[in-house]
Amino acid sequence: MPKIKGFKMDKKVYEYTEIIERDIAENNLTNEEREELAAKIKPMLCDDSIVLAQVNPTSGDIKKNALKAKKWIEWANMLEVKAIVFPETFLLGAPIGDYIIKFPQIVEEAREWLDVLAKIAAKTKVIIGFVEFNNSDKSGKYYNSVAVLSDGKIEKIIRKSVLSDYAELNESRYFVRAVQDDETRVVELGNKKAGLLIGEGECVSSDFGGEGVNFVGKHKKNIQPDFILACVASVSRTGKESQKHSMLSYISKKYSTPIIFVNQAGASDCLSYNGESCVYNALGELIYRAKSFEEQFFIVNPFDNEGMIYPAATGSDKRMNSENKFTLDYEPDLERTYKTIIQSVRDYYNKNGFKRACLGLSGGLDSTVCAVIMADAIGKENVFGISMPSKITSAESKSDAKKLAENLGINFIEVPIKSMFDAARDNFNNMFSQIEAKWDCRYKQSYTNDNIQARTRAMILWGISNEFENCLCIATSDKSEAYMGYATINGDMSGGFAPIADVTKTKLFALARWMNEHREIKNAIPNSIISKRPGAELAINPKTGKPLLAEEALMPYEFMDEVIWRVENTHQSIDDMAKSEFLYERLEHITKEQKLEWLEKFFRRMTSAGYKWSIMPPAPIVDTVSINKTEYHQSILSSGISYRKTSMQEKMKLAAIK
Repeated sequence: MPKIKGFKMDKKVYEYTEIIERDIAENNLTNEEREELAAKIKPMLCDDSIVLAQVNPTSGDIKKNALKAKKWIEWANMLEVKAIVFPETFLLGAPIGDYIIKFPQIVEEAREWLDVLAKIAAKTKVIIGFVEFNNSDKSGKYYNSVAVLSDGKIEKIIRKSVLSDYAELNESRYFVRAVQDDETRVVELGNKKAGLLIGEGECVSSDFGGEGVNFVGKHKKNIQPDFILACVASVSRTGKESQKHSMLSYISKKYSTPIIFVNQAGASDCLSYNGESCVYNALGELIYRAKSFEEQFFIVNPFDNEGMIYPAATGSDKRMNSENKFTLDYEPDLERTYKTIIQSVRDYYNKNGFKRACLGLSGGLDSTVCAVIMADAIGKENVFGISMPSKITSAESKSDAKKLAENLGINFIEVPIKSMFDAARDNFNNMFSQIEAKWDCRYKQSYTNDNIQARTRAMILWGISNEFENCLCIATSDKSEAYMGYATINGDMSGGFAPIADVTKTKLFALARWMNEHREIKNAIPNSIISKRPGAELAINPKTGKPLLAEEALMPYEFMDEVIWRVENTHQSIDDMAKSEFLYERLEHITKEQKLEWLEKFFRRMTSAGYKWSIMPPAPIVDTVSINKTEYHQSILSSGISYRKTSMQEKMKLAAIK
């Protein structure tokens, strides 16, 4: 059990609520056992106890979400708490998709389920997020609303007034901004009043450049709530949690008002919600925090001085890059990164009905990290690693792949691809000679051989996926490769899910070391994999006579990943970067000419890689900024973008102006 400091209730209350959570998930208790358990818990609760329903909804599956809510509400009723609070949009499940535009009957269905849930609400009030028809205009957009249910009916509906349109959020696509009197946002809970906020945007005060929490303050004593209640669906990203919690602490202290923050857990496609619902007291002190990346039936009292504080995932309570400088010290964010991806994989599989995974095991870093993640997320017995060596593949790579599979306990086979490659190459040679008779534009050097190997491997993996029930093959490309377009369409980019597509190569090295240290079975990843220099082993470097290394084709990853960081976080051009000192320059001596050559190569390759970003399989968003298509939108026809500034003199010359 987590450490409890000065907690007023018996610590067993949280051992008991874990039994409730299992019952909600498995329906494993009889009615008599439920009544007995409720009788044990009730004497431990305070008059102002509230259940935070940190739940994992499924986007669009209203029936499933409503029936889940029913179980949580029934348990809250048995405990006779003041209220049970669900996250925003819970009935439809965040994130909201275009299905509410195409099929408005889904919103109607959710509204009918709301009436059903209201029948269950008794003395315990139910505060639950849903999507509401906007009948005041003909825009076709909706309200992001929260309903208050009690005594068998809908007591009140509160609508979101501050919409968020940043990063992965695009609320204006679906919702209209509601205009409501501040008084309508106050919910009576016994002899206390709660001021209700919906979503992150309404939690951002003017001090942080936002419009939220404007209905609290000593100058509004007629509606001053006893505490603030925020129903949100907040996605986990690098550095976000620390900023969010700093803001919540600031708000509660500024207004001398406790704040309860109810967040959802679970993942949907590319978005992973970290939970960590929390309570800050009127002094801005954290007094409760729920578990990270898990559902939880979490009981709180906003007027306690100290309560149960579960440990946050490392990275949730620390701020990365506080000085806004690139660093290779990823340690503060590795646990959060790992848990974000694990939850994303697990929910992608569970919610889509998949059970098994196959992936290529090359003996390299990317496939290694993916194999560990898949084993941890869906169970080692459900993972098949396939070594697919070619004539270029080194003996070390083959032995590393086999050793990794043995250490993880996943299934493993070796399938050489030489015969398939030779057959494809022979057919291509015959075909190319016929085409060359009509076209005189054949490359003197091409990547055809490289790509035949990558696509042959993808064909093997998809064959396994097609042949065996509920099996999905995994794409193993990382973020650094994506920026450079250093991945093969229908090759190593091919798969139904891409676990590490938003993680840079240098961070993957750190994550591999972290997993070796923190997983239950230590050092599952052979050190030879972590220590080797990355390379796809698809071609021979004519200068060395050995398989071409990725850094020989591109540039050092330490330099490349800082370019990526600068592009995403400081929005610098080539010229800006050429004038700035990189961390790599302080560690390794490079000439200005070499630096400029790498920068030009990076931007040249990035410019032509956009079409590959658009066809990347679904991948969990992990970083502060991402090129995941859920968030980043850019025309594929943007290859003419110039990332360096043309002088005014050159502009005049090009325009032929004297």
